Amino acid sequence: MAMALSNSVPSACIICLSASNQFYPPSSPFKSLKPPLFWPWQKVKMGPLTVSPMGFGTWAWGNQLLWGYQPSMDSQLQQVFNLAVENGINLFDTADSYGTGRLNGQSEKLLGKFIREFQGEKRIRDEIVIATKFAAYPWRLTSGQFVQACRASRDRMQIEQIGIGQLHWSTANYAPPQELALWNGLVAMYEKGLVKAVGVSNYGPKQLVKIHDYLKARGVPLCSAQVQFSLLSMGEDQMEIKNICDSLDIRLISYSPLGLGMLTGQYTPSRLPQGPRGLLFKQILPGLKPLLVSLREIAEKRCKTIPQVAINWCICKGTIPIPGVKTVKQAEENLGALGWRLSSSELLQLDYAAQESPQRMIQNIFQTNVLEETERLWGHKLKKSEIVGAEFYQLKEPGDSLNPAYANREKKGRVGAICSQI
Repeated sequence: MAMALSNSVPSACIICLSASNQFYPPSSPFKSLKPPLFWPWQKVKMGPLTVSPMGFGTWAWGNQLLWGYQPSMDSQLQQVFNLAVENGINLFDTADSYGTGRLNGQSEKLLGKFIREFQGEKRIRDEIVIATKFAAYPWRLTSGQFVQACRASRDRMQIEQIGIGQLHWSTANYAPPQELALWNGLVAMYEKGLVKAVGVSNYGPKQLVKIHDYLKARGVPLCSAQVQFSLLSMGEDQMEIKNICDSLDIRLISYSPLGLGMLTGQYTPSRLPQGPRGLLFKQILPGLKPLLVSLREIAEKRCKTIPQVAINWCICKGTIPIPGVKTVKQAEENLGALGWRLSSSELLQLDYAAQESPQRMIQNIFQTNVLEETERLWGHKLKKSEIVGAEFYQLKEPGDSLNPAYANREKKGRVGAICSQI
């Protein structure tokens, strides 16, 4: 039987209390308010930077393949940006590979445009932190090429200095010599003042410690580590990464805190999203009933929505979640995850429900420990074509065929770009 779960505000909540202690009807909770809706009063330190306890991810800004982006959406995306900044969000995550095909880099271009055109106080605009990721493309073989990638991102955004420059993924498992060059590239862009801080993305526990120690020896602090972290991704490896981050004073940024949408309550095994996400949802959603039931139960008691509870869980675990946003409605809902905290008993309830749910979100294949495990199961080192297939289809068994469209793109030299879009 299909689960009938909703992420809407329960009807029992006739009136809810906002973070600013103002009452308003849930039918139109945002439009009548001029002051900040859910101001994140408590800022958090991330290396030399001060950021909001939640950021917004911009993977969808330019991605037609998975998220159906069209240039006609730009005006609404600018409204999303303005709403976020006006309500205290100052961290925005992007990447030089975000945007498909001719739109490659579109996410960075839009962010730069929105910053320049922001009509609010200059102080607020100056506090915006852009965290962008540089792809470990096969042709980026030297530190100089990586620095050039950083300059190109800065030029696309038309800003003087990038907040956090991040290595999008590790090449240690399939191109070890390139890995050291990319690390040196992070050092160089920091020393040249192109970035205020440096971070990494999709690093497993062992490789995370290695790059931290290497950068420390070069006098460069590792500011952040970005991994998939949510109620769908709380395995031993993710918790080990979190513990390492805590011990080394690295801020953990949790991407996909809503599991690509599986933790919104909008989808069921009989109501799936279109496109590639539907394939993944079809595999995982049937096993999420215990978790979704607990999320809904807490949401109803709290006069919150399922996504707000799932995001707040990430905040309570000491991470900075960066949920993706495409619409004003999504931005307003995500802002509702701020200004309150789940109780210890609610956290335990969700942890237990997550453990009781038989399905988990497969980790990004580029996370170093995940790639090692996949190679162990397959019994050989993965080729680039197999990495693409495993990443897209979440394959765990050898011999599974790859999507021909992806194989063709690989022949065109787009292996890294394809992988970074997933």
